Amino acid sequence: MAGSSRKFPQYLSRPFQVLWFEVDELAIFLFTLTVALIYGGLAWLVFVGVQYGYIRTKRSKPRGFLKHLLYACALLQMKNYPGYFEQEFHE
Repeated sequence: MAGSSRKFPQYLSRPFQVLWFEVDELAIFLFTLTVALIYGGLAWLVFVGVQYGYIRTKRSKPRGFLKHLLYACALLQMKNYPGYFEQEFHE
């Protein structure tokens, strides 16, 4: 296929982005924005604080930080993994 017009990505492991947000940052942004628009007032400070805190924390953590955070809070179940509070695991 010498004349193929499909473009090969420059970075294979680059995360998907919308504007300057990665997907998990965008989800948190939209959720907190919705809450701030509904409740107003002090919710706008929460909106800014959550965004700042999450993005700053995420930059110092490995990939998949949100998924592991939700798993630790027992809000997400991972397939074929033991519960978060298991003390022993035997394969």
